[in-house]
Amino acid sequence: MRDTKRFPRYWRLFPWRLRAAIALAVTLVAGTAASALLLQAGANPPDRIPSYVEWTPETLAAAAGGDAFRGMLLARRCDHCHGAEGFSAVGYTPNLAGIDRLAIWKELEDFQSHKRLSRDMNPIAESLSPRDVADVVAYFAKLPAFADPGDKRIFPQSRPDPGPAGIASRLVSFGDGERGIPPCQACHGPVGYRPGAPLLVNQNAEYVLNQLEAFASGGRANDINMPMRTIAGLLTEDERRALAEYYGAGLGLEPASLTAPK
Repeated sequence: MRDTKRFPRYWRLFPWRLRAAIALAVTLVAGTAASALLLQAGANPPDRIPSYVEWTPETLAAAAGGDAFRGMLLARRCDHCHGAEGFSAVGYTPNLAGIDRLAIWKELEDFQSHKRLSRDMNPIAESLSPRDVADVVAYFAKLPAFADPGDKRIFPQSRPDPGPAGIASRLVSFGDGERGIPPCQACHGPVGYRPGAPLLVNQNAEYVLNQLEAFASGGRANDINMPMRTIAGLLTEDERRALAEYYGAGLGLEPASLTAPK
């Protein structure tokens, strides 16, 4: 039996053709309004905040106030992936020994807030208190980077061929002014350091390449003001690979004159 309570009684007084026309008009108006809202939303997407970290005096003090000894005890759970001496045994896991406090602190903060995504690191970072984070970064920042025959590090990797090494050497030392690419060493050492930018001179090639590819594709987007997404996107695939191999071979501390092709 048809439910007539849903409609006013006078609705049945209209001819059925008129009722159909009115219903169609209402549907078209509603559809047009919905489409306009969707187009407006697409034209003005919500701003995406890459990171909640702000380099204020309070932030700098929090990142620099850790206890390295307590951090050493907390970091025992990090040994399995990052190595007992801060050097990983697998290429896709970063080396942390000697990395600036601000760089590791920012990444842990971004892992906690899910501004940087990792199946492994997100839950680990979430389990750390603010004091824990400061202590852990203090510990890794103090670890020496010189070789230790007793650990299982794979750094440095094999030296790249002269051609790719020359390409990387120029980008590291001079950048590419025509494309607006600054020299890598101006932010990642040893010439200059940008707050939150990690030292790369002791980093594994596979990890560096994975991060450059992620920045280039937008899969990683926690760089404040988009410097890495912009630069990685301007680099060619061969240049990204050349840079990764260059750093992975431990050439980041060598002058450009020693690694440029003769």
